[in-house]
Order: sequence, then structure tokens, then C-alpha cells
Amino acid sequence: MSALPTDVFVHPTAVVDLPCVIGAGTKIWHFTHVMSGARIGRGCTLGQGVFVASTAVVGDGCKVQNHVSLFDGVELEDEVFLGPSCVFTNVKNPRAAVSRRHAFARTRVRRGATIGANATVLCGVTIGRFAMIGAGAVVTRDVAEHAIVVGAPARAVGWASRHGHRLALDDRGRGRCPESGVEYELRDGRLHEIGEGAP
Repeated sequence: MSALPTDVFVHPTAVVDLPCVIGAGTKIWHFTHVMSGARIGRGCTLGQGVFVASTAVVGDGCKVQNHVSLFDGVELEDEVFLGPSCVFTNVKNPRAAVSRRHAFARTRVRRGATIGANATVLCGVTIGRFAMIGAGAVVTRDVAEHAIVVGAPARAVGWASRHGHRLALDDRGRGRCPESGVEYELRDGRLHEIGEGAP
């Protein structure tokens, strides 16, 4: 473990295959396996039984709860939350008798998004910034920034603030986060913070 920053915590039951990149302040808990080549940012928490594949990328400040596997092709931006036992796939048409390791699809979870417990995310999709995926949802297509999606297949049911609160939009398409006080506006099917520049 000497190749890792001194303030990285790795539980004695975890397996970390070097070389890999793990940022300062990250904690890796019981029975987790990080493969060589993986990139994990600063200040992350990986819970019990997590698996991180060689080409997986985890940004800064991510929280990965128990029993989540980040397969090749999965990329998490900063401050992503993954609930217990949520599932990623990396091949659209797997067969045991056919090798498709060359065809792993990229799945991107953008900054600040939350994926609830036991949700399934099919490969090749992008989950937008600050989106919220409900527990048990099955995500089969891209999810818009700040969207709340639930069900199987997942469908949009509302909009979330950066702090994770469902927004009650008025007849002008405006709503205020009850925690932060930040106001949001729905324009052209996208949620914007009032005063923020065009994305």
C-alpha cells in the first residue's frame, strides 16, 4: 500500500491491486476489490463488497454504498451517490458463449447525481447532473439534469434541486429549494438555477 497516499484508508479485508490511482482521504471498506488501472478520486467512500474494474473512473467526493460493482466503461463524475446494490451493466446483448469484451459500452453518471438502492442502469446511458434515480428503477435511456425518474422502465416524475429536494414548480415553471433557498426555472424542458448562465 506504500504507493497510495498515506491518508487513504484500506480495510485489511479489502484487495487493492496496484498500480491504481486513489485520491487522498478516500476510505475503502470490508471485502472491496479495486483492480489495477482503476481511478478513484479524493474524499470518496467505498462501502462493503464494492468492485471497481480496471477502466472504471470515480470522481472526487463520491459515495458508493455496499455491494455495487463499477464495471469497465462506468464513469462517475464528482459527488455521485450510489445506493446499496444498485447495478450497472456494460454489454447490451451478453451471451456466455460470445466474448464481447471489445464492445463494453460507456455509462456516464454526471456530477451530483444520485442512484437509489437496487436501481439498474443499462449500459450506454448518461445520467445528467443532479438527477435522482428512484430505488428499484430501471434506467434504459439518458436522464436529464435534475430529473427525478422512477419505475421500470424509469420515467420522469419531477425535478430535484442540487440538495436533492423535489421542487414544486408554479405556473411559470419556477420553484425554490426548501433547504438552500436557491430558485430554479424550467425552460425548454431543462431545469436551470435562476441567474445561472446558459449551459
